[in-house]
Amino acid sequence: MNHWIVAPVLLPAMLAALMVMAMRHDLVLQRVFSVAGSVALVAIAAGLYWLASDGTIEVYKLGNWQPPFGIVLVLDRLSATMLLLTSGLGLGVVLYAIGSGWDGRGWHFHPLFSFQLMGINGAFLTGDAFNLFVFFEVLLIASYGLMIHGGGGMRLRSGLQYVVMNLAGSTLFLFAMGTLYAVTGTLNMADMAVKVRSLAPGDEALMMVGATLLLIVFAIKAAAFPVQFWLPGTYANAPAPVAALFAILTKVGAYAILRMYTLVFGADVPAVGSYFSELLMASALVSLVVGSIGVLGAKQLPRQAAFAVLASMGTLLIAIGLNTSAGTGAALFYLVHSTLAAAALFLAIDLVRDAQGPTTRAPGGLVATLFFIAAIAVAGMPPLSGFLGKLLILDASRNTPHMVLIWSVILVTSLMLIVGFTLRGSRYFWKPLDPNWHDPGNFDEDGNPVPALPLNPLALAAACIPPALMVIFTLAAGPAMRELEATAQQLRARTPYVEAVLGPGAFATPPAEE
Repeated sequence: MNHWIVAPVLLPAMLAALMVMAMRHDLVLQRVFSVAGSVALVAIAAGLYWLASDGTIEVYKLGNWQPPFGIVLVLDRLSATMLLLTSGLGLGVVLYAIGSGWDGRGWHFHPLFSFQLMGINGAFLTGDAFNLFVFFEVLLIASYGLMIHGGGGMRLRSGLQYVVMNLAGSTLFLFAMGTLYAVTGTLNMADMAVKVRSLAPGDEALMMVGATLLLIVFAIKAAAFPVQFWLPGTYANAPAPVAALFAILTKVGAYAILRMYTLVFGADVPAVGSYFSELLMASALVSLVVGSIGVLGAKQLPRQAAFAVLASMGTLLIAIGLNTSAGTGAALFYLVHSTLAAAALFLAIDLVRDAQGPTTRAPGGLVATLFFIAAIAVAGMPPLSGFLGKLLILDASRNTPHMVLIWSVILVTSLMLIVGFTLRGSRYFWKPLDPNWHDPGNFDEDGNPVPALPLNPLALAAACIPPALMVIFTLAAGPAMRELEATAQQLRARTPYVEAVLGPGAFATPPAEE
């Protein structure tokens, strides 16, 4: 076994505990260890990505207990890609939090940040459905603290809504796990993939109930319609670096859908067919429309960015809902892009609001450039990777029954996003100031104006990291897409995953694979 596989979970867990116990009153020391840990995570994730790049699936058996009875971590192309994306984003976010001073506005930012990374990385690596629930709870508990970091009435109210919604999702998750365990007798994903293909006819309906509950849970995490209403308030009121890190949270829900509904509940499972892909497609289309309308109608930039995240999740789930190899490859490409674009947008907006003040126009130069890059990336305009991602999704849907509907919705909503960001951008950067209009974000809880702040060089540099990664991703779009297509093919070819976990011949009768 390769012990480096457990490092993305173990390292942030140990750092968080160390910071809480030994550095709770020393912010400088917390910053040093947090940055060092983030850099180490990037290096580890890059090494694991290289390890998985040849198509090898590595399995780490905790305590050397044999699956399906023991806990396993599984490293394949998809989990390695998500680890690398999370670690790169995490480094940029922690540097921005330090440069902007956000980490000093409340207690325990850096320990909570490390616990958050632990939960996210664990969710990407686990090969066990119950431990997916456990890691979901770890990242959610940390996110509750990060959400209300810095205090404030609006933040507390939004945090309460976020907590209640996700607690309801966690309860449904347990119901789903209990139902599926009652039917299959296992919660190991690979073992469950074998069991659901040979269920007795009387158990198929109960399996569908558990799988549907699970889809609702993942839809809550991914902010898909009709359970998306927690996202706008949460993301709009969260501290900027927290909102930027939250860009990966909705992708955890998308990852879980990709993993479970290709590996376990594939179209070859009796009684499943195209049920889940059609359900997901309908939800995705409405999510995209709702998010785009929100972007068009939002009056403040943070709320507009929050609705943009919802719209990007709708686009991503459309690609997943196609349930084809081409659609999955396009989904992975767009997933990487949308995570970086959302993070770039939240950081740029924070710079705009800090530099603007209550009565002065937003500054031009680098701040305006960062906002412009983030806005066109989120809207999917050329030449950045958002345009390429949407083009790949449109191409993947060419020969599907829903082609006309998908093309119409994506193209129309893209125009809506462009118009929405143009309206807000012109208000902040180009139009003369209206002395009777004030951005509520430039006033504190008591209604007192918050003066413009000098821009910190570290914050500016950190805010450039997500756009820079997007530019690199765009320039390397050809090789990146080939890698992601290979990832999609590995994800949909279930037999290698199952046999890597359970041993050769685990699929006695291998299912039909694309």
